[in-house]
Amino acid sequence: MKLSAPIYVLKQQAKVLSRKENIPLYQALDLIANQEGFSAWSLLCARTIPKKPVATLWPQLRAGELILLGSRPGQGKTLLSIALSVETMRHGGQAAFFTLDFTETDIANCFAALGEDFDKFLDRFLVDASDQICAQHIISRLASAPAKMLVVIDYLQLLDQKRANPDLMSQVQQLRDFARERQVIVLCLSQIDRRYDSTNRPCPDISDVRLPNPLDLSLFDKTCFLNQGTMQIASSV
Repeated sequence: MKLSAPIYVLKQQAKVLSRKENIPLYQALDLIANQEGFSAWSLLCARTIPKKPVATLWPQLRAGELILLGSRPGQGKTLLSIALSVETMRHGGQAAFFTLDFTETDIANCFAALGEDFDKFLDRFLVDASDQICAQHIISRLASAPAKMLVVIDYLQLLDQKRANPDLMSQVQQLRDFARERQVIVLCLSQIDRRYDSTNRPCPDISDVRLPNPLDLSLFDKTCFLNQGTMQIASSV
């Protein structure tokens, strides 16, 4: 079944509907899903479950690494990051999800789309959706983080949106140092510049990362980019 619009557009429609009808967002999401022929939003999202990318990327995650995962909206990078978190927890590890974009309900919906019960992972999965998220906030929250913990940051370009926060370059350097010191895996979700044209290249690369503020992308140990089911992984030289 073909959707009438990309998932990120449908989500925006749900937010508008939520405000207009004064109903909870999860109800609005389900109503939008109904219009698309699905009984629930989680079932609609399941169309983009990134099964193959998980099997490809998860074995390549290394303790102490800072990784960038980028795509245009609606390509499944958030679902992929949560699927990687689930895989980490299934193997006895822990995961954390710091988001300046999603709510806890949104995250629970992603778990449902993956066929997972969000509540079953609460003892191993830290969710922080506060407005205070920045590198120092993340480092403070994870002062006792165990080695090999997967730390997802959603998303890179929002870390320095508050003027009180350090510049993006400084924060990424802090996160890289933290990853190496604590031997955790830090995965930063990233926007891709809207000028990226998939007709010329099947997958974006590091030159397409949206950078409203200066950032040395060589700070990342590994990059991964998604587009229409294609995935491109590269290690920094």
